[in-house]
Amino acid sequence: MTTHQTIRRLSRIAALVGLALAAGVTAAADGKAALQALPEAKPGNADMIELGKHLFFDTRLSGDQGVSCASCHNPEKGFADGQALSAGYPSTEYFRNAPTLINSRFKNVFMWDGRLDGNDMGTLVRDMLTEAHTMNMDSRLMQERLTQVPEYVALWQKFRKDDINGMRVYGVVGEYVKTLVSQNAPIDRFLKGDGSALSSQQKDGYEVFNGKGGCVACHNGPLASDGERHRTGVPENPEVLKNPNRTITMLRHYSTSGMPNYMNARTDVGFYAISKDKADIGKFATPSLRELKSTAPYMHNGMFDSLDKVVDFYDQGGGQGSELKPLGLTSSEKSALVAFLEAMSGDSLNVAAPKLPDYQPRQFGKN
Repeated sequence: MTTHQTIRRLSRIAALVGLALAAGVTAAADGKAALQALPEAKPGNADMIELGKHLFFDTRLSGDQGVSCASCHNPEKGFADGQALSAGYPSTEYFRNAPTLINSRFKNVFMWDGRLDGNDMGTLVRDMLTEAHTMNMDSRLMQERLTQVPEYVALWQKFRKDDINGMRVYGVVGEYVKTLVSQNAPIDRFLKGDGSALSSQQKDGYEVFNGKGGCVACHNGPLASDGERHRTGVPENPEVLKNPNRTITMLRHYSTSGMPNYMNARTDVGFYAISKDKADIGKFATPSLRELKSTAPYMHNGMFDSLDKVVDFYDQGGGQGSELKPLGLTSSEKSALVAFLEAMSGDSLNVAAPKLPDYQPRQFGKN
């Protein structure tokens, strides 16, 4: 290659990098995966969002009126629940961790096994409301309950002129969930050009993240997640088999997913229950690294209660059957990496539960 050709090639690369930075996106010069700043979130229908917020906190959306969406996705706990394993529906107990809902609108896939399309928030809400181990709600019953709340009828008719429809309620709740987006995270300011947004230690952690740690290979894009499924060998949470209620919930999930020979399963098989491909045993969707400061414990089964333990786990190359290799990080590199991961959390969203209206049954002949 001539000197002139080399200069032209470097100029093209510089131009591409400049365009990326102007768009608030970081791209490695060699074309490899990179972190990105969160894109601007388009505002939704304000009336739909207002109703969706009320419904998010309303226990009338669960079968026994005992839990709401906020029971497992509590604003005070980063829209997660702070438990290693989610409690699930009353009289059942769940076998996986409840992840945060913040930034869900940007996900490629939903659920730890990645079984739902990230472009379909309404289906996610339907799954959570109707599954027996989460909210155990019948859509027809939910429709009748909401119809007996005049305030909800009035809110509904601000954006639709028909009666409340159980199937459409899922999308209404989904519109509210889409509003939950990280605010003022240091990483976003840094990626948009504010070099002072990160401390010197956090910048060192950023270098480890992109270099020696290799974290960016799977934790990239605006969510620091590739949306793919990987096997890292996270140890089983012993509580799942120790507690019969959790075991039953796990096996029921396998059964309804059509997993073969499910009654003999005694581990969380992850994506295999969905794909039925043995190569997918133990694979889980890459979690986002945003809002980690308020969403411990970590992993699909909450096995690690601190970021230090998470970093140690990856430094060792993961657990049994992992696709990863040991990293050989020094103690200072680990500390820097943890500091950087904390920089991916924004300000608290400070969402307060709205005052919920009471039932006022419709009068005969005025329906």
